[in-house]
Amino acid sequence: MTDGMRELRLEKAVINIGVGDAGERLLKAEKVLKMVTGKKPIRTVAKTTNRDLGIRQGMQIGVKVTLRGKEAEEFVKKAFWIRENRIATWSFDPEGNFSFGIQDYTDFPGMKYDPEIGIFGLDVCSSIGRKGRRVQKRHIMKRKLPTHQRATKKEGIEFVKKKFGVEVVD
Repeated sequence: MTDGMRELRLEKAVINIGVGDAGERLLKAEKVLKMVTGKKPIRTVAKTTNRDLGIRQGMQIGVKVTLRGKEAEEFVKKAFWIRENRIATWSFDPEGNFSFGIQDYTDFPGMKYDPEIGIFGLDVCSSIGRKGRRVQKRHIMKRKLPTHQRATKKEGIEFVKKKFGVEVVD
């Protein structure tokens, strides 16, 4: 019998398209993300200036959507199906969170190639954890999360195998 507090769950999935510059490509990426997720995307801004890439601090360079709960699970399931239910072990971080990329948005069911938009890839970053993680995030009486309450890479891999039926490849 497992304790409810020890059970792992998918907390959120962040879907991101990094464009690298503002303008028409950013608007197209926004359109793609809205079609794929059905949610209104938020624009992300550059934290630093990089002259080689022509990026200034505060410049809008990408779009993202955060999904939680059932929506996140359904989206991650679809994304794994596109990746042929495979993920590499190096896609997991020490806390068990995982992320992977999808080459083309047209791989999603019901998406057709639009010559006006072009080809856009996207990143899926998923966060897993146990109940009680709010202790670490809240504003009042913030505390460190106990070691036994943190997820590990090994537990994250097992969770993905069991929950989504995914093959983890070395």
